Amino acid sequence: MVRRFEDARILMYSHDTFGLGHLRRCRAIAHALVEDYSGLQVLIISGATIAGAFDYRARVDFVKIPSVIKLRNGEYTSLDRHIDLHETLKMRQSIIRSTAETFKPDIFIVDKEPMGLRGEVEDTLTYLKMHGTRLVLGLREIMDAPHLLEEEWKRRDTMRKIEQFYDSIWVYGPPDFYDPLVGLDVPAAVRDRMNFVGFLQRSVPHDGLPDHKPEGDYILVTTGGGGDGAELIHNVIHAYQQDPSLKHDALVVLGPYMPAKQRNKLIRKGSRIPFIKIIEFDNRMEELVAGARGVVSMGGYNTYCEILSFDKPALIVPRLQPREEQLIRARRASELGLVDMLLPHEAEDPLRFAEALRALPQRAAPSRNKNGLRLEGLVHISETVGAWLDHRSKEHLSVVKQTS
Repeated sequence: MVRRFEDARILMYSHDTFGLGHLRRCRAIAHALVEDYSGLQVLIISGATIAGAFDYRARVDFVKIPSVIKLRNGEYTSLDRHIDLHETLKMRQSIIRSTAETFKPDIFIVDKEPMGLRGEVEDTLTYLKMHGTRLVLGLREIMDAPHLLEEEWKRRDTMRKIEQFYDSIWVYGPPDFYDPLVGLDVPAAVRDRMNFVGFLQRSVPHDGLPDHKPEGDYILVTTGGGGDGAELIHNVIHAYQQDPSLKHDALVVLGPYMPAKQRNKLIRKGSRIPFIKIIEFDNRMEELVAGARGVVSMGGYNTYCEILSFDKPALIVPRLQPREEQLIRARRASELGLVDMLLPHEAEDPLRFAEALRALPQRAAPSRNKNGLRLEGLVHISETVGAWLDHRSKEHLSVVKQTS
């Protein structure tokens, strides 16, 4: 039964510099919360250039901050090359703080980057903590290789600041799949605030819009945002070129951040193969995953959740840099028998890749091996938020009674 909270507000922060993962994760959480609680409003602060290309449910909206893009070497630059990065970050920081002051959230949820991009939310965290807002850090179940994360966080004094600011830490995965802080020196106070909520289940939206997934059987090839996905798509096309017996229909989604030169080249190459259809972007990926016989991807967090949610055979070719997150996730899921995996250099062998693609639709679905299939994240988050808001309502009622 839907519960009602009068004028409850949640602010979410999604820095979004390279792909779509952060925004899509925030959006999934926001939609689940407003579905469970009427009267609740959720506002997402996002740096994604295409934040407006997605549909949002009633009582979910977004504030767009100037975009910063992450280069393949891990460095950042302003999307508008005419604006200095430092100026862009100052604008972002100012908008984030002003939004928090005006919106006055009961809960502030920060996705993945504890202090935001280059520390841009630290000022806002300080302000909201002084005003009694509950501060939540949401972490992917895998952040990066421990030695890389440790080096990055030590340089920024991140662990101390997490302990200083955050009331709760949500890990978006089950505890027996992976620990995002494994190998790090984690204070007991931080460990005590960690809650492994589980993977975030996805579903096909029931919004009354016409079904737009392709007819017939197809395997889906997706690179997420696509900024570093050209190599995977090239290898898929090459496999079809070199193995004429590979005749599965393939729907390829390039991703909106794939550079234009690479995108145009792949579209030309793919158009010569009758079994391949290429599109640039789809804002309803859940439908495409749900309709596929199998999924080929780089194994980012959201795609992995969709693979599990819709119980699809999957072949993962993870990226190896600048972060090792996808590699760690693919290896762990492969160990549990949930997916098949090829390393990038293995996928460069067209005949080996073709063999893996051919076998994909016959692969057992993840549900055949129950390990790691607890998709309880949205349910657990909703229960937690409901308990917090219920406590807030009782406190407010008590104050009203005392002053009346």
